[in-house]
Amino acid sequence: MRGHALGLGFSIMALLAAGAARAESIDVPMALTTATGPGAAIGSVTIHDGPSGVVLHLDLHGLPPGQHGFHAHANPSCAPATAADGKVTPAGGAGGHLDPAKTGMHMGPEGAGHLGDLPVVTVAADGTVKADVIAPHIKMAADLHGHALMLHAGGDNYADQPAPLGGGGARLACGVIP
Repeated sequence: MRGHALGLGFSIMALLAAGAARAESIDVPMALTTATGPGAAIGSVTIHDGPSGVVLHLDLHGLPPGQHGFHAHANPSCAPATAADGKVTPAGGAGGHLDPAKTGMHMGPEGAGHLGDLPVVTVAADGTVKADVIAPHIKMAADLHGHALMLHAGGDNYADQPAPLGGGGARLACGVIP
């Protein structure tokens, strides 16, 4: 009887641990960027811990087809920012790529550069993407609290040449990670 109770106790602890892992799921509403602030809602990204790193489940619509750079940015903002020359950057309030180690390098999700380098996202011809991507250097979803997710207008070659930050270009869509 004692062995049965001990086994039951371990089973309950395993279920509680599984529930706690699911509870750490973070839902991030995403919106198109504009010069005046967040625009039309385009869906969400759900973030949770996985065995090989953080999993980001994208469920998005209303996007241009093709490849798009995808990054975690330093600040929890999708507000526009105005440079000293008066130029407005949509979602500029998100700051640069998340880089707590201050590597200053863009090397992709498998490289030793910015922590915020995430896998490229491919949008289907109908403007939708429903996919999971893994951020292997980010070990816990909680590490992303207080930052922003950004989808860029162009693809990403995971290098700083020939264009900086992988050549992703303009900020297309943004969401703040609570």
